[in-house]
Amino acid sequence: MNSVGEECTDMKREYDQCFNRWFAEKFLKGEGSGDPCNDLFQRYRHCVQKAIKDKEIPVDGIEFMGPSKDKPEAKDCS
Repeated sequence: MNSVGEECTDMKREYDQCFNRWFAEKFLKGEGSGDPCNDLFQRYRHCVQKAIKDKEIPVDGIEFMGPSKDKPEAKDCS
């Protein structure tokens, strides 16, 4: 699947490959510490956010690609 911004599609594929590799080779085997794909994700996220802004896609009130910094985090009730 392509990204919302054509210029972001290669970044999306690179991130997806990284995440899928980490998930299958590390996380599912109990080695889930660390996030080796975070830099790729941040670059991709920035690209998508720019594409949404450039295309004037209305996203007010929608949380995507991470929690909103304006809302307090949910408390752990355990």
